[in-house]
Amino acid sequence: MQRQNNSPPEAESESPDGSPLTLLDASESFLFACGPQTPCFNACCRDLEQFLTPQDVLGLARGLGMDSGAFLKEHTARHTGPRTGFPVVSLKPAGPEALCPFVSQEGCRVYPFRPGSCRAYPLVRVAARDRATGRVREDYYLVSEPHCLGARNGRALTVREWIENQGLAPYNAANDLFMELIALKNQAASGPLSLADAGLFEMACYDLDRFRAKLREGSLPGLAAVSPRARKRLAAGEGEALLCFSFKWLAHVLFGGPAPALD
Repeated sequence: MQRQNNSPPEAESESPDGSPLTLLDASESFLFACGPQTPCFNACCRDLEQFLTPQDVLGLARGLGMDSGAFLKEHTARHTGPRTGFPVVSLKPAGPEALCPFVSQEGCRVYPFRPGSCRAYPLVRVAARDRATGRVREDYYLVSEPHCLGARNGRALTVREWIENQGLAPYNAANDLFMELIALKNQAASGPLSLADAGLFEMACYDLDRFRAKLREGSLPGLAAVSPRARKRLAAGEGEALLCFSFKWLAHVLFGGPAPALD
């Protein structure tokens, strides 16, 4: 099952696999529960095409105690997105059933640091930035898949409660920044990135430990307005702050955005 953000044109639509999608307000509630007691437990972790966002890679690598480069090499596959021209990272499935590499009979082995799309399910988030106000508008759709029996039990939660309960806020915030980067690229040029630019993009978005090392060295271009003290602080800090900076840095060096400035 492929999970991704889609943009249904109406309140009730369909996902790519034909599953109905229903638009929900943030205050509307729905029923959902999943666990070993659910007959379809782990079914959504098979036949998988799981794309990873930069925040997903950060969370998984950190949770597994792995260097980001080692995580990418061992657990992911990469290709170029046909629409954006950006490098795309996906989990490398296991076996003939295309299982998630982190699923077991007992459930998800990386549950505390699972990807954002797994956290959101059975919701799908669709976000767009309003050009007039600069604000991000987000809509949530409830997906009803025939194999999923999770909606038959569980306590009712609103969309807003589900977002908080599943720890989605940092994933949504990082995805919104990533969305801005895609928009900048679409304005600047169409088609795939050059090989050199694709390498910078992949490093800054996904191989964050390598980006951290180069930032610490001061060997990256476009850092004239970032003081050595700020570089040291960023390189030693939390991954989320570094990822936010890497997006701004990419916007500047690849697509002509303002130079990041930090003292």
